[in-house]
Amino acid sequence: MQRRTFLIGTATGAALAAAPLVGPPTASATAAPATVGSLDELQTAIDRARPGERIVVADGTYTVPSDRPLTIRNKRGTRHAPVTVAARTPGGVVLNGERSFVLQASHHITLSGFSFRQSSTLDLPPDCSHIRLTRNDFQLADIEGLHWVMVRADDSEVDHNHFHGKSTLGIYLGIEGAGEAEMAQRVHVHRNHFSDHSFAGSNGGEPIRLGVSPRALSGAHAVVEYNLFERCDGDPEAISVKSSDNTVRYNTVRDSLGGIVLRHGNRTRVEGNYLIDGTEGVRIYGDDHVIVNNHIAGLSGRALVIGSGSARDHVPGETPAERRGNDAPDRVLIAYNTLVNNQGTLSGESHRPHEPRDVTVADNLLVADSGQLVAMANTVRFTWSGNLLWGGAADGNLPATGGTRIDPKLVRGAGGVLRPAADSPAINAGTLRRPPVTRDIDGQLRGWARDVGADEYSRRAPRRGPLTPADVGPQAR
Repeated sequence: MQRRTFLIGTATGAALAAAPLVGPPTASATAAPATVGSLDELQTAIDRARPGERIVVADGTYTVPSDRPLTIRNKRGTRHAPVTVAARTPGGVVLNGERSFVLQASHHITLSGFSFRQSSTLDLPPDCSHIRLTRNDFQLADIEGLHWVMVRADDSEVDHNHFHGKSTLGIYLGIEGAGEAEMAQRVHVHRNHFSDHSFAGSNGGEPIRLGVSPRALSGAHAVVEYNLFERCDGDPEAISVKSSDNTVRYNTVRDSLGGIVLRHGNRTRVEGNYLIDGTEGVRIYGDDHVIVNNHIAGLSGRALVIGSGSARDHVPGETPAERRGNDAPDRVLIAYNTLVNNQGTLSGESHRPHEPRDVTVADNLLVADSGQLVAMANTVRFTWSGNLLWGGAADGNLPATGGTRIDPKLVRGAGGVLRPAADSPAINAGTLRRPPVTRDIDGQLRGWARDVGADEYSRRAPRRGPLTPADVGPQAR
């Protein structure tokens, strides 16, 4: 599927009214030395701020004038002493208007606890770094084509926020970089709640878009972890990766159209994610990815797709049109995943000329009652080993030496997840030795003799499981 890059404008419009989140003030907020009660006081405090200073804004609704946004310019905190601008209570400060904060040439800045209701993109520009957005509520104006937050600043952190309530074209959170081909480095996105994106178009409503096609070959080294996605139906891709060298782990995607898609780029690790009761699962393009320990269950669409390519590989110097094409997967590891009770289990594509090559599919648990468990198109030099198959679905075109049909004896455990029982034949049946995968989806040690599928049998309670709203967002620990 080709993707479009949408223009981010400063279109004006009425901000959506929303009740602020209710919650107790943080300890650091109660210890703040002073509270400002107007936008003019806030701007003066920002202009005077020194490293380590915390500016607290009194609860209330503030309309920011379009010609006088709150400007953070040439402010330089430090790692241990950031400049912090915080709402008195989480969600208690509502910012209306065209814009809220504008950042320029600043670093180590924290914005915390605001309810953003503005009608233009909140931008973290590339002349900044170490910008943190934490415990905020984002429900910007529902304007066609408006992207809500764009991160282009290195070493930024987006955590414990709630993004919700968009019905038109545009993404919740984008990560890009300077120029046309660069990516912001080492962005950390964690413990956020993304919900209720209901755009009904065929694409363009991703909750997270990590890059765009011209930036596909740029290594971003981003980490996207412990985020919850619910009712994210604005795009088939809940997490759309269009850059290289990223980690996507421990997220939960529930009751959503979107899945996790490595649409462009190379060398991304997708590990320990839950995709439950939605439509799309994990879809792979590009080279040298690692897909391990994921639990994909109850999807009405395809659980795991090893794609085909319109190009063998993307290379520097391509035209924009050439870069938008799909890169065939090469040298991908797919291991220790559990795919259970999905409409489509493991499948390929045949509508592009370049087939996947040199892919290892090992020690996965494939269970379904209809269709085919494996429905690959053309492949070259695939390695299949140790997979367990079960259910009424046919084996499909899995090679005879690539798996065993046997009842894995799954039982429903913590979080409603199907895991191997104490007498499951999946226990100690793994065949893969290198590269090592030392822990399972729950965070438990695998040891030397590893179990097939995402879960390593243990009598101990799981360290991790599917996320709930209590685990993420402004009020979570």
